[in-house]
Amino acid sequence: MSNFVDECGLNVRGGDGGAGCVSFRREAHTPMGGPDGGDGGSGGDVWLVADRNVASLLAFRDHPHRRAASGTHGSGKKRHGSSGSDLVVTVPIGTQVKDRDGAVLADLVGEGDRWLAAAGGIGGKGNARFLSNRRRAPGFAEQGEAGEERWIWLELKLLADVAIIGFPNVGKSTLISRISAARPRIGDYPFTTLEPQLGVVRLADGDPFEMVVADIPGLIEGAAEGRGLGHQFLRHVERARVLLVLCDLSPLAAATPSEQYGVLVEELRRYDPELAERPRVVAGSRADLAEADTLEAFDGLRLSAVTGEGIPQLLGRLRQAVEAARDAEERVEGFVTLRPAVEGIQIVRHDDASFEVVGREALRAVGFSDLTNLDALDEARRRLNRLGVDRSLGRAGARNGDVVHIGDLTFTYESADQLDVQPFDEAEGAS
Repeated sequence: MSNFVDECGLNVRGGDGGAGCVSFRREAHTPMGGPDGGDGGSGGDVWLVADRNVASLLAFRDHPHRRAASGTHGSGKKRHGSSGSDLVVTVPIGTQVKDRDGAVLADLVGEGDRWLAAAGGIGGKGNARFLSNRRRAPGFAEQGEAGEERWIWLELKLLADVAIIGFPNVGKSTLISRISAARPRIGDYPFTTLEPQLGVVRLADGDPFEMVVADIPGLIEGAAEGRGLGHQFLRHVERARVLLVLCDLSPLAAATPSEQYGVLVEELRRYDPELAERPRVVAGSRADLAEADTLEAFDGLRLSAVTGEGIPQLLGRLRQAVEAARDAEERVEGFVTLRPAVEGIQIVRHDDASFEVVGREALRAVGFSDLTNLDALDEARRRLNRLGVDRSLGRAGARNGDVVHIGDLTFTYESADQLDVQPFDEAEGAS
């Protein structure tokens, strides 16, 4: 099984907030003390962070779930619960994050780039928070908010100075093993390389210049449409500064060098027109096996990874192209999509003629530990009125007696100056 994974699904979930506590101070000389329930701690967030020490997405293939720690509950004597620790999930540099619809949410191309994948829930307030002149002994507290949970899709696009592209079995792996310390699998059959290989090329001792070269698995005609896993392979070409187009000069090649070159450039253009304009160096491999007329007709560098012919000239040409590309380009920067917290409420009408109030504020307005408590219901009614739920339901077409859902709370709608929140009796509603 391959140890290189360049795309996978990931389920992330923020930690749940801890519940607030209902407690009253009880001491030897204060048998009827006031409320002293503490708040619950907030849940931890899940962060994706680009790390140069991570090479692939292998860690998520068999274990695709990541969850941050939840906050602890509050307790008496106004002791607040501790917040859950954030979870940092490291991913390779060059990872793109997409939602389930394919929209790009983040592009992490630099060391330390980070993106908030799932926010933790807010901790609930203890009953000490609801003390007022009108309410001297609140017997309710807030529940903690559930952490955010969702599935995302990760795609790795390698960052390299040079990408070697060519038909299957033209000597790409042999070449990268010759010019770098990379040791890809090499065999005398098509599609020997099934995953990209990276190698660092250093030209001479004492020379500070180095470049990263990627061996891209063989491309065939139709790769832009996904034939031969073309989309997975071409994705790793997108961020290369220079393309090394390798054509097979040997008599064993399935097409002439000019035909190979034409197919490869056309596939690049069809996948992404910008790739066809990318700086490139053209070289012919297996020159030691080539016939005289083939060598004469080929207009490019001639290489033999076996004998070493043309290797120094190729590295010099690649260095010039890479240095020119580095000087010309602006620094590649990633991005993250900021998701502002959605404010306000929305009214959704269901097929059974009931209404649902959605929105974070609405859910928190009724998120109490005991909604059978009259004080808790009074607080929920006050919060809902402040949010304008009554007016919004009226504008949405709600009539007296209609069923309204807000989270786990279900009640009947009564149009009035003050929203009449009364728990809905399902047996009575069904009769």
